[in-house]
Amino acid sequence: MRLPSPLFPGRIIKRYQRFLADIQLDCGTVVTAHCPNSGSMLGCMTPGSPVLLSQSHNPSRKLKYTWELVSVQGYWIGINTGLPNRLVHEAIEAGVIQELQGYTSIRPEVPYGTNSRIDLLLTGSPGCCYVEVKNVTLREGEMALFPDAVTTRGQKHLRELIEVVRNGARGVIFFVVQREDCHSVSPADAIDPEYGRLLRLAVKNGVEALAYQAFVTPEAIQIVRPLPVML
Repeated sequence: MRLPSPLFPGRIIKRYQRFLADIQLDCGTVVTAHCPNSGSMLGCMTPGSPVLLSQSHNPSRKLKYTWELVSVQGYWIGINTGLPNRLVHEAIEAGVIQELQGYTSIRPEVPYGTNSRIDLLLTGSPGCCYVEVKNVTLREGEMALFPDAVTTRGQKHLRELIEVVRNGARGVIFFVVQREDCHSVSPADAIDPEYGRLLRLAVKNGVEALAYQAFVTPEAIQIVRPLPVML
């Protein structure tokens, strides 16, 4: 996936109200940018960290800039949670995700469960496969952790994937690690122990937990390789 060009460099001043961030651009101007991430962004919003912003030319937008990437210890990290669904979609079509091959149709945002929408619904000769995609940016040691804040919505998704499998379809929880300095993925039990419990329960009941790492640069983000999920 190509990122918008040009991206505007700056440094984070502060993030607040979840979806707002004050950024000082390299030219010295301070702007308020949209932060497309509802998590805590733990470890990804240290004041002074280098960031890259995209710019919208839509005159109806209140905020002209969107925060796309942050650099932590020399690695670019993708914080835009609106991108992972597209990244997975592209990677399936490119044959990168071997576990999800053989389907002839990929549909986004299909209603299922209780007032939910599945991120990707795959259909074809193997049957139906419901794929719930999660963006992972939190790191501890060499391990990526999810979630970075308590997520009742994420807990609900796991319960619904369990029901999907019970009803005879395939259910997949898919972790997209948008950073290159991790070698495995694990539930963040210290942050959301209920999510960790439900993830293990889901896997025990046939839900598949997949994780793939993305190569992140200022030009593009691309899913490149699988990572083990440690439960």
